[in-house]
Amino acid sequence: WSLQAALVSPRMAGSRVDFGLLLEPLGFIKVLEWIFSIFAFATCGGFQGETTLLVSCKGVVNKTVTAAFAYPFRLNTVVFSAPDPKHCGGTWTDVYLVGNFSSSAQFFVTLAVLVFLYCVAALVVYIGYKHVYQQNSKFPLTDLAITVITAFLWLVSTFAWAKALVDIKVSTGASIIPGIESCKAPGTTCRFASVTSMGTLNVSVVFGLLNTVLWGGNIWFVYKDTNLHNNRISQSP
Repeated sequence: WSLQAALVSPRMAGSRVDFGLLLEPLGFIKVLEWIFSIFAFATCGGFQGETTLLVSCKGVVNKTVTAAFAYPFRLNTVVFSAPDPKHCGGTWTDVYLVGNFSSSAQFFVTLAVLVFLYCVAALVVYIGYKHVYQQNSKFPLTDLAITVITAFLWLVSTFAWAKALVDIKVSTGASIIPGIESCKAPGTTCRFASVTSMGTLNVSVVFGLLNTVLWGGNIWFVYKDTNLHNNRISQSP
């Protein structure tokens, strides 16, 4: 865009602040996309939780052990705290959660951050350089290409993150007990206590779907400003 802007005449390139485009679908939807991208990366990237077990072993009764996890959800690096300094008489070894879901989580959050930055740049152009955007056909075409790609990426990243979230819930829930070898030691019993609510992560998936719908719907409104649509109208009888 910087190269394109350099080719625009000084008279055309001057800023003309006009908030009128924000009242039109093109600008209004861009504001919604900006807001929803904030919620998407905030609800996912800001999550912190822990899963808790109650352990009884040699000299210990119902001792709470916890494993704290957070974004980007590399659960295979998260270890449960030991029940006591003597590690249940030497029968308790380090117990890790299972799974690495960082790729899906980081894909989702990174896309949300990039979308946030693009929306800011697009709104600056819409508000301050509306005349340049409408008179230079390359700007709407570039906007259209980015909108199509972003809509597709939102779809892919949201479904990937939704699948990862299901696996995270399994890897931090009651089903982890049978896989813990230390809990199988003679005289040792483990009971699942609790896991932090993942409501905010569920919300992040919802915002991912909303962003997919917004960007998909916005393709039409961006397309209407391109010469592809205008030429089609002029050629029609």
